[in-house]
Amino acid sequence: MRYATVTTTLLGSKWRLPGRMWVARLRPQVISMRRALALLVSATPLVAQEALTLRQAVDLALRSNPLVAAADAGEKEAEARIHQSRSGYLPRLQFSESLQRSNNPVFVFSSLLTQHQFSEGSFALGPLNRPDALNNYQSRLTAEQVVFDARQTSRGVEAARFVRRMAGEDTRRSQSDVILSVLRTYFGVALAEKNLEVAQQSSESAQADVERAQFIYRSGRSTQADVLAVRVHLAAMREQQIRAWNELAVARATLNDALGVSLDRVFELTTPLESSAAVPEATLEQYRRLAAENRPEMRQAELAQRLAHTQQQIAGSAYWPQVVFQGIVEADRQNFYSKGGANWLTAVTLRWNLSNGGEAKARVEQARFAQSRAEALRKRADSAIQLEVRKAYLDLRAAAQRVEVASAAAAEAEEAHRIIQNRHQAGLTTITELLRSETALAAARARRLAAIYDHRVAAAALEHAAGTLAADTAAVN
Repeated sequence: MRYATVTTTLLGSKWRLPGRMWVARLRPQVISMRRALALLVSATPLVAQEALTLRQAVDLALRSNPLVAAADAGEKEAEARIHQSRSGYLPRLQFSESLQRSNNPVFVFSSLLTQHQFSEGSFALGPLNRPDALNNYQSRLTAEQVVFDARQTSRGVEAARFVRRMAGEDTRRSQSDVILSVLRTYFGVALAEKNLEVAQQSSESAQADVERAQFIYRSGRSTQADVLAVRVHLAAMREQQIRAWNELAVARATLNDALGVSLDRVFELTTPLESSAAVPEATLEQYRRLAAENRPEMRQAELAQRLAHTQQQIAGSAYWPQVVFQGIVEADRQNFYSKGGANWLTAVTLRWNLSNGGEAKARVEQARFAQSRAEALRKRADSAIQLEVRKAYLDLRAAAQRVEVASAAAAEAEEAHRIIQNRHQAGLTTITELLRSETALAAARARRLAAIYDHRVAAAALEHAAGTLAADTAAVN
């Protein structure tokens, strides 16, 4: 959606205007402010809006958000690594086709044998010492199977499985992050809409104050300064309304970004911004235990430790020999299409790397330090998660209390403003007191909305900190 950018000047630089020139000077500015607001509203296109509940928003984000897609691809990548590691159990088959030509006596002699073309004439001393050049087309199929590798293959498969499980936890973490982001931005739009309503109410109230101040001024019970003060207040309220329109536009675009859809797509949010005034259902210690069991980061840290230990074992396997079985079938002939000799060979080979310049030792040391690093990171993750749980727990309790206090304060501010309006109408209070009441009412309404928003977000943040936030949990539904 496109929104017009509105810039207005409330007053010029000449403030010292006597008498009625103040009103004449200010009235065109107020009229231009009204036109600016009308332009802002007309700049918003009237397009069909899609109804969207919070649960539908979460489901849409889990399907469309690129972070979730990236995590899913990471899982598939890790699954492919498992298949790659398992390939070490299977034999290696290799086919080769080569052409050799030489007059080397040894080459000619051996080639004639492998081609099954050796005859009595091949023993003649002349051809034997100075043979003519000979072609040898060789087709070879080689099969190689590792019989013993000190469990390098099995431990490689085990390490790949750890990586696969870590990728699964990364998917869970991404989904939880996306759900929390959607909830924040969804209710962020609802909060922006409510703030716009408050700004509109404040503007309408300020407009009524202007008309009331003009009536009182015409009746001779006040001065022009009172009228001007109310008009300045009206301009401030309309400026706040413009700002609220802009914040709503930004909030809608931010929600669409969290959903993974086009920023121009328009939704009608049907889940209201309300608070159940709920407090944490369990104790802080219970939430801490939940986090230790369910947080993806904790599971990943534990898996990283086990992975590092397995990699250390794989590195130590380099000190052990390998036993390999090999089978070769080959066909040798003097030209590509002629028949020749077919031969086969089997062998069992012991390969023992007695020295590799200290590479094996360095790999073992590297894996050992990686295991120590993983242990330190696990402890750090545990502390950070426990702090996050504590903060989310306290934030939810404080948010529930703030909702009660802010709701009561908003009700009292509305009643106080009604009384002051009546007193001002009767000439029993000053315009300053009326404007102060207007400002206090708008602030009380905004604080109540902010408290409700913080409470909804805090409830979801606590589930996120405990590792239980999902599409079917209470915070979403």
